[in-house]
Amino acid sequence: MNRRYRTLVVVGVAVALASLASYGVYRAIQRIPVREVPIASHFAVVATQTVPVGTMITKDQVRLAAWPDESPVAGGFTKVEDVIGRGVTASIVQNEPVTESNIAPREAGAGLPPMIPPGMRAMAVRVNDVIGVAGFTVPGTRVDVVVTVKPDKDSVSRVVVSNVQVLSAGTKIDQQKSKDGQAIPSAVVTLLVTPRDAERLALASTEGQIVLALRNPLDVEQVDTPGVRMASLLGTPDPKPVRQIVQGLPRMVTPPPPPAPKVYTVEAIRGAKRSEEIIK
Repeated sequence: MNRRYRTLVVVGVAVALASLASYGVYRAIQRIPVREVPIASHFAVVATQTVPVGTMITKDQVRLAAWPDESPVAGGFTKVEDVIGRGVTASIVQNEPVTESNIAPREAGAGLPPMIPPGMRAMAVRVNDVIGVAGFTVPGTRVDVVVTVKPDKDSVSRVVVSNVQVLSAGTKIDQQKSKDGQAIPSAVVTLLVTPRDAERLALASTEGQIVLALRNPLDVEQVDTPGVRMASLLGTPDPKPVRQIVQGLPRMVTPPPPPAPKVYTVEAIRGAKRSEEIIK
């Protein structure tokens, strides 16, 4: 076999093998199932940047983003126009969907008022570095309010309002710093209280001196203490409680009988005899 013939045989075998390999790959590709790429048909309004609490949402802070149909956003929005001009009540991070739970109604405005739930009140108290726990009473934390008063010249300290939320420290209502553990020194702290607790807090601020006691956010138990007096603080036993005697209902008493009529007598002397005679 000459050289030319050997070359033709090698080329023919290579072509045959290549044809078989191509045919095998072709058949394998045909067996692969067709994969359909889903086209997004649902959209949600998300934030383009971090939006802090109290901010009025603007057009450049939100956008429409494709969202899977099988997991829709509860309470979300599908139109940017539905969220523009509404205040933020809970901080929204970048690419987070905007929902009804983290923005206020359109007519509620922005700032602190939309953050107050129905039936609650926001009340400000004056603090300093000591009363405000060195500035760690930041938005989102919870505190107890302790008041010290002097009724009857005897000082008494007691918790008057328990487990209340701090809405703002000074003019700052953003909770981002509180999450980072940073202190916010301020002269005024705003607390979220019920109307009844607002009355107690107003009286405590006027008649005594208040102090804020910082709580663990996981500790939500209400505190009800009898308070501490100066006598018990110095080791002297507390004074005995005053007992009040409550009289019963009046009873019917039978009046005593009237006295017997007075009897008049006359002394009579007859000879050597003396006697008394009753005058009728």
